[in-house]
Amino acid sequence: MSEEYVLELEHIRKEYPGVVALKDVTLQLRKGEVLGLIGENGAGKSTLIKCCSGAVIPTSGKIKVNGKEFDRMTPQLAAENGIAIIYQEFNNVGELSAAENLFLGRPIRNGIMIDRKAMEEEAARAFDQLQIKINPRELVKNLSVGYQQMIEIAKAIQQNAKVLIMDEPSAPLTSNEVENMFKVVELLREQGVSIIYISHRLEEIFRLSDRIEVIRDGEYVTTLITPQATVDELIRLMVGREMTQKYPARKPCIDENRVVLELRNVTGNGDHDISLKLHAGEVLGLGGLVGAGRTELAEVIFGSKPKESGQILLNGQEINPKAPREAIDLGIALVPEDRKRHGALLTNSIRNNINMPIYERISKASVINSGTERSTAEKYRTEIQIKCPNINQLVKNLSGGNQQKVILGKWLAADSQLIIFDEPTRGIDVGAKYEIYKLINDLVESGRSVLMISSEMEELIGMSDRIIVLAEGQMTGELAKEEFNADTIMAYASAIVDNKEVTA
Repeated sequence: MSEEYVLELEHIRKEYPGVVALKDVTLQLRKGEVLGLIGENGAGKSTLIKCCSGAVIPTSGKIKVNGKEFDRMTPQLAAENGIAIIYQEFNNVGELSAAENLFLGRPIRNGIMIDRKAMEEEAARAFDQLQIKINPRELVKNLSVGYQQMIEIAKAIQQNAKVLIMDEPSAPLTSNEVENMFKVVELLREQGVSIIYISHRLEEIFRLSDRIEVIRDGEYVTTLITPQATVDELIRLMVGREMTQKYPARKPCIDENRVVLELRNVTGNGDHDISLKLHAGEVLGLGGLVGAGRTELAEVIFGSKPKESGQILLNGQEINPKAPREAIDLGIALVPEDRKRHGALLTNSIRNNINMPIYERISKASVINSGTERSTAEKYRTEIQIKCPNINQLVKNLSGGNQQKVILGKWLAADSQLIIFDEPTRGIDVGAKYEIYKLINDLVESGRSVLMISSEMEELIGMSDRIIVLAEGQMTGELAKEEFNADTIMAYASAIVDNKEVTA
């Protein structure tokens, strides 16, 4: 007797003009199971789950829900059959209460009037079911990101979802919020809800899942029983090759005699009295806990936030950029943590994004030289290996790793000599991380300088030549390569050195 599944995808194929997103993918989900779904950025994970929700119509293949067969889903059919997706971007309305968001588009009515009391009572029951404490009357804009995510989960369960698909659910959360989310996932599994859990963080996949499905380049690779799998095996299956090194080797290229960036007692944007030097050909790591002031310091250097006191020197000359445009013209670039909001114009093409900083240079009388625009985009598409059908592809349709490459491409086009990376590999899978690391190495080997902010301890140690640590807006430590140690960095990040609190 064949095993029963609550959800089956059979030989799903999805074609777009010029590209095949899914070639032949099969997936089977059991009742009360957490199935980890992994693959590199661009492997087809998001397209696959959108086929389940009706947001994408497969070119061919079958979808079965509790044995009932469909050749395509619609959002209404998915909801009727108990399928719900929790995306990274929530659908909550900040100005409405938690209860109103739970019943968004389907309010409880008493006659023609909306019955807010009934909605609040139902919301309280839904939150209790998930063992989370949310005041149904609280405005969503006042809730943490973690609680906003819980409202999305409660909304799905309240609508009788039996299959819950979670797309990178931990990405926007703090460590405490991640732990709370794990507890909810485990509770839902106990209640018989089936979950597809997508994450690039393999430690989460190992902790939560019963089985793991791997897809690569739009094709099904294999499904493994989680306790029988290893990290190295999963990485090999995801990228199609052995990853013997997480961090590519870099030639010694630091020019100790050339200080590209120097901060002298810089104060501003919440930081206090920061002094540091960054040499040509160097990757200077900037470590610290969330809220330590790392991004705030980058914003001051990039001119997006004002400096209150102190000096910023670029190649020995004092500068005082009062806007990003001034910093860009000086050869300073920022690859921000939130690439979707601040790094790229997602609804514009690769061609447009790469040329954005240099349109003034390649235009005459407000007319863009289209030949130069095209050749510049093609040059950096090739050099940094942006995977796309052509340079007219919209950036929003690229994987996270390729979006990051587009942002880097525009700064290379602008001939930036100092590049600040804020969390360069956040939301990027193992294989794409390696490619970003190689690009950073290429930058410094060509004589550029990199200031790299990272919350990943292993990345900070693996990529940096030196590390500066901040805590609560103050510089608490500086380590040379031979001094790198996770415990020491964490002590500095916690503002504790030699068991004494660091004071200003």
